[in-house]
Amino acid sequence: MKPFRPGLLPSVLVLALLPLLIGLGFWQLARAEQKRELLSAQEARRQTPAQALGELELSADPSFRRVLLQGHFDAEHSILLDNRTRAGRAGVELLQPFYDQRSGLWLLVNRGWLAWPDRRSAPIFTTPSGVVQLQAWVYVPLGESFQLQRDHPGSVWPQLLTRVDAPALWQHLGRGGWPYELRLEPGPAAYQADWPVVAMSPAKHQGYAVQWFALALALCVLFVYFGFNSTANNPLRKRSDGCSDPQV
Repeated sequence: MKPFRPGLLPSVLVLALLPLLIGLGFWQLARAEQKRELLSAQEARRQTPAQALGELELSADPSFRRVLLQGHFDAEHSILLDNRTRAGRAGVELLQPFYDQRSGLWLLVNRGWLAWPDRRSAPIFTTPSGVVQLQAWVYVPLGESFQLQRDHPGSVWPQLLTRVDAPALWQHLGRGGWPYELRLEPGPAAYQADWPVVAMSPAKHQGYAVQWFALALALCVLFVYFGFNSTANNPLRKRSDGCSDPQV
């Protein structure tokens, strides 16, 4: 039986890469479970009756809870979130400040997705006038929250941004507002309101985990194979004088 002689460099590479690959696989499995719990919580909370905003202000976790609003939009300070696609079509999401008369707070309301096929002209949208009643749900991003772009022009509205954060917006406008984004449910004031709760499904995370574990297994198989078939075990290895062993 051939001796197992993998060599120093392959051994070091395997010791460095194998824990990394296995760790990435378990990380993807953890992300899949996190997404499943998030989707389950979202579905349960979306089935509950809508509440007034004042009832949610003291909640430690208001994410995905349905809210009843009554007030008016601020059409002057609209925000367009860029790089939002639906079914392969380019577009933006329209966010506008909304003053809730019941709580006395400003809210950042996402009215939904708008197609924007021609970037040479601005997206066209309208804003409901007067006092309106809305139903929305609280959106809390998974992981690190988005931040308002620090290099935004400030005096040019509507603003085209790629990320937004409600507290930074209220500070910029000098208003007292709620620190979460609210997303409208389908209705007269909403555009296309079909946001995915998560960007990547649990099944995709599981698929990536399988890929990482498969790479770890392939690395082990190659390590063992070349360990038993290294140059040190090759009968045609070169002599010290540079000539090949004549035995065949």
